[in-house]
Amino acid sequence: MKIRVTEAERTLIIEKMAAANIRNREAYLRKMALDGYVVRLDLADVRKMVSLLHNATANLNQIAKRANETRSVYQSDIRDLQANYDKLWDQADAILRSLAKVQG
Repeated sequence: MKIRVTEAERTLIIEKMAAANIRNREAYLRKMALDGYVVRLDLADVRKMVSLLHNATANLNQIAKRANETRSVYQSDIRDLQANYDKLWDQADAILRSLAKVQG
């Protein structure tokens, strides 16, 4: 199967391939012909959120262990937890805002 394109169309195809980080033109054209779209996800924000969640969970476990041992919780521990959860929610909000921009 062969298709003919103008020079402008060829340039646009190459630009779209680059934006999708795809180097194989045949694979790109096949994917577009069959599905009509290519989705490339940048999961860096999700990985950052998972890291923040891991840190918050570890901190909470340490505080729970100390509370069980000493029967007290320090105010600084509560502030640290609040700060970690604020970062976590900020990251979740950023991810949701990015997803809301995705057009189908």
